[in-house]
Amino acid sequence: MTYVYPVISRRSSGVSVGINLNPNNACNWRCIYCQVPDLKRGSPPAIDLTKLEQELRAFLHELLYGRFMLDKVPPQARRINDIALSGNGEPTSAKEFEQVISLIERIMHDFALPAELKLILITNGSLIDRPAVQRGLSHMAKLNGEIWFKLDSVTQEGRLRINNTRMSLKKMHDNLKLAASLCPTWIQTCVFAIDGILPSEREISAYLEFLYNMQQEGILLHGVLLYGLARPSLQPEAPRLSRVPLEWLESFAAKIKELGLEVKVHP
Repeated sequence: MTYVYPVISRRSSGVSVGINLNPNNACNWRCIYCQVPDLKRGSPPAIDLTKLEQELRAFLHELLYGRFMLDKVPPQARRINDIALSGNGEPTSAKEFEQVISLIERIMHDFALPAELKLILITNGSLIDRPAVQRGLSHMAKLNGEIWFKLDSVTQEGRLRINNTRMSLKKMHDNLKLAASLCPTWIQTCVFAIDGILPSEREISAYLEFLYNMQQEGILLHGVLLYGLARPSLQPEAPRLSRVPLEWLESFAAKIKELGLEVKVHP
């Protein structure tokens, strides 16, 4: 299928119905741990909303009434946990983003889906200041929606090294604040070693200070999704990347929890 794909999610312990709005493997960032092959800079092509609707309806029907769960999914994960806008680039870069949310709502109402099913947006947060994106996020909030907002580094050099973006900390702060005001928002942070070197104390201190200041401003965040490298990067930097020790990851999580935020760790 062009837009719809299944993921047996390590984070949600169930089946995530993925929606890929960037089938051309184009993104406005280039994260060095990205698993997308032939990743390029750019925006998605026009979204064929009719095709997206047909694919989503067909796959939900297969999940609920077909053999996919029995044949492809281990018993402990045989449930639909969420519909996730993610894929091979930044989903909010699609001009049809707001229309896609309306389309998903219409389809969700036509199926006997779990009441707790979530609609998740996995985003780098760079385009949340666009009015159409904000309208889509407000709509998501009414559909048990969540935003997973990428925050791998709060230093300029860290974002340039990891995400290949020059997005300023002020814009990141403002967009994160805006996201949290529109729809329940988690920060998602990927942690790894580069050339065998773990994130520096300066990086960690700056990250914790940023979260502390957000708390002091009264910005309501649901918490932090802290994860390591699950699959090999397909970027040129891949040979330089390695996983951090679980003990280190858990120690970092404990420091975040001391700020009063929930943390979910996915090694």
